[in-house]
Amino acid sequence: MPLRDTATQPFHDLLSAFGLLSRLPMPRTERHRAQAAWAWPLVGLGIGSLAALTALVSMRLGLPAGIAAALAMALAALTTGALHEDGLADTFDGLFGGWTTERRLEIMKDSHIGSYGTLALIFGSLIRWQALTHLIDLGRIDGIIAVAALSRAPMAVLMTALPNARRSGLSQHVGKPGWVAAGLAVFLAIGIAVSLLGALALWLGGIAAVIAGGVGLVAWRRIGGQTGDILGASQQLTELGALCGMIALLAA
Repeated sequence: MPLRDTATQPFHDLLSAFGLLSRLPMPRTERHRAQAAWAWPLVGLGIGSLAALTALVSMRLGLPAGIAAALAMALAALTTGALHEDGLADTFDGLFGGWTTERRLEIMKDSHIGSYGTLALIFGSLIRWQALTHLIDLGRIDGIIAVAALSRAPMAVLMTALPNARRSGLSQHVGKPGWVAAGLAVFLAIGIAVSLLGALALWLGGIAAVIAGGVGLVAWRRIGGQTGDILGASQQLTELGALCGMIALLAA
């Protein structure tokens, strides 16, 4: 690779990461999408910062913490195009609504939402709203940012560790990041979280790792690997787990 390309590759990776995981207006780039997984925590950092800023401004305007939390959630969903929420719903519908691997994958590909997916979105949103409200009341806006960055790293790890279950779709199109990119994503996510939360971030990283491992294990046993929906669900579930873990640790 020419020296000039090597020097600009991180920039292209960053654009690729934001282009894949957000709806923010970015210059289009198709280069090395899989290898750009190292930058996914930076996307979380950006989205979490926008959500935290929304909550902070809402509070400064005199709005209660509950409304500030709801506005932060809405902003985050708009910024990502509800990409990960869609994955969460499809994952629960597919993994728990079908009796065979083929049927589970078929359900996950269907754009319609079923009972399991609806319940996952409802309970997930309720937990996130309550957790964000509590953190805002505590003045721990930094937790919103840290958890957003942390929750993007497991996607890179699962994408590398598990085969693509469908052999098609977004996950297959993007490719495999490789362990170097996945490891860098984890290192970057932990570094961002530690810079914001200190040693507390290491506990949250452990919680995220356990949840992501559980998601990967269930996906491997039920459909033989990962899909884009599985990756989205891992982001949502690790984020919820880390938020709840942070509240529990702060209360201890």
